[in-house]
Amino acid sequence: MKFDELGLQAELLRAVSAEGYTTPTPVQARTIPVVLQRRDVLAGAQTGTGKTAAFALPILQILNATGRGRHPRALVLTPTRELAAQVHESIRTYGCNTPLRSAVVFGGVGINPQIDKLRRGVDILVATPGRLLDHASQRTVNLSKVEILVLDEADRMLDMGFIYDIKRILKLLPIRRQNLLFSATYSDEIKTLANGYLKNPELIEVARRNKAAETVTQVVHPVGHSHKRELLSHLIKDGNWGRVLVFTRTKHGANRLSKQLMSDGISATAIHGNKSQAARTKALADFKKGAVSTLVATDIAARGLDIDHLPHVVNFDLPNVAEDYVHRIGRTGRAGEDGVALSLVCKGEQGLLRNIHRVLRHDIPVQHVEGFSQSDCPAEGHRMGQRQGGGQRRNNTRKPPLSSSSRGARNYGEKRTYRRSG
Repeated sequence: MKFDELGLQAELLRAVSAEGYTTPTPVQARTIPVVLQRRDVLAGAQTGTGKTAAFALPILQILNATGRGRHPRALVLTPTRELAAQVHESIRTYGCNTPLRSAVVFGGVGINPQIDKLRRGVDILVATPGRLLDHASQRTVNLSKVEILVLDEADRMLDMGFIYDIKRILKLLPIRRQNLLFSATYSDEIKTLANGYLKNPELIEVARRNKAAETVTQVVHPVGHSHKRELLSHLIKDGNWGRVLVFTRTKHGANRLSKQLMSDGISATAIHGNKSQAARTKALADFKKGAVSTLVATDIAARGLDIDHLPHVVNFDLPNVAEDYVHRIGRTGRAGEDGVALSLVCKGEQGLLRNIHRVLRHDIPVQHVEGFSQSDCPAEGHRMGQRQGGGQRRNNTRKPPLSSSSRGARNYGEKRTYRRSG
């Protein structure tokens, strides 16, 4: 199927073609026609599947058919500032040949420029819940004309405690509207939310519940807790990694690790919630343009970061919430590209790893790196995270490349252990 078979207007097709896209992804092919029919949608799609275009393109077409308005007629709610900014940029890109106006509002930056933008008139508004309620309380936004509501990354919004904000926002919207809910995972809370405000939705699921992207090769490296940073530096240098996203559990840990990597001669920067929005934007921009090779992040970056050609993601610390593992590694292997997700796991994280295995419904293959202490890790040959008395582990037989610079690069899978240089 091609984009021109989905019933999209010529203005939108030109914008899509200018971005180099000719064939829609599965979620786009299934969602766009349904939205154009003005039906509610409950879509389960993992990150990197092109879901932003799946709702942005039909919304632009629907609103373009009736001309411009003064107050928002489409509202897109996202859990994080970064995701809001990127969704807004996509809407601007796809709508470049239409007269429709869009705006984005989120916290961490001044509210007055946002107020000025809203006063000039907006057709599509992208927002984080907290800042949108700030505008509503100051009466600087009128939501009475909203025809289409999108909840993007709905599961993440619930994880972050936005359910009460969402309910407050829903009360400000017209009862008669089209609702689109997108979620990477399906939990009981998501089902409850969907049942509460979606009307006879079309269920679109292009990925199994809580399933990691199939283009991502996953590996666990057992390592003593005190040697994690040393192992990470070794992997980055020995593999000549040009770009890697590293997740830590805490903000302090992200700052500390980025400084340690810098002392090891690796260009790195950190991004987390204590950073100002300007600092977060700069860190992400430096990473995208290659000014730094390593971005160390907390889970604030697990959603919404759209980074092209990101070959490696490393879990320096395993997440406390198993589902967040799926969201973290979803930053690589996007848009059909291959990616590698490595987890540096010490003995104290075995329980977290078992929880991740339950979510994935399979164990992650274990590979030991020779020369690094495993004194506080399971003995050689032990299957980390396997339940006592468990059955046979289902391994991912794909072998992740140590370096993404060439096809002839040495693979992790050539040996079970790897000798440490120097």
